[in-house]
Amino acid sequence: MQPIDATESDLTLATSVHRRLREDILAGKLPPGLKLKLRDLAGQYGAGASPMREALSKLAAEGLAERLEHRGFRVAEARPCQLAGLIRSRVLAEGAALRDAIHRGDQNWEEALVLAEHRLNRVARSLNPQRFLANPEWEVCHLGFHQALLAACDAPALLSFCERLREEAGRYRALANTRAYPDRDVAIEHAEIARAALSRDADKACTLLAQHYERTGQFVGAEMNRLHHAEALSG
Repeated sequence: MQPIDATESDLTLATSVHRRLREDILAGKLPPGLKLKLRDLAGQYGAGASPMREALSKLAAEGLAERLEHRGFRVAEARPCQLAGLIRSRVLAEGAALRDAIHRGDQNWEEALVLAEHRLNRVARSLNPQRFLANPEWEVCHLGFHQALLAACDAPALLSFCERLREEAGRYRALANTRAYPDRDVAIEHAEIARAALSRDADKACTLLAQHYERTGQFVGAEMNRLHHAEALSG
């Protein structure tokens, strides 16, 4: 990564570092439970101890990092009990937003959703066909599809809440990708959700969206159990 300009104030530097750390945690680049060593992070993100501590404190306040007594910080653990509640929250919140979007969506919404699905289908999910290697372009298109799906919802606060839940789910979803690839055909899942939404079948669209998230949760849960078992054996 490119170091941040040393002439920036500590406050601006801490804000920039916080943003980058947050993005890396949510993307799974800094996995759950990882010890956040100040010296290593300072070199990696090009910041001194003071702005780095401020950024980590802010992440801890947001629940993305945990403060260890006399031992610094670590990335917040991803626990199965938290995952279940998160999925349930997404199903309820996005289900409500999707119903409103289907009710209010006009031709522009329909065309935008069709285009978003088309763009997603044109991009490879993995950069390596033999094993999962995250494709940043697919991730952008994937986000665009889910945002287009809800875009006609006329409840900004609800959409903001959905976005926060999506971000939090991202770090769990990163655990599922390796385990699910290539057996899971998410393209079909997306196509079925879009088809139901465009047909104005809100009940079916919401059911399919819920199944989409719950299926991800099953893969994440299996991977978390595998990791915890491996840790127990190594410990």
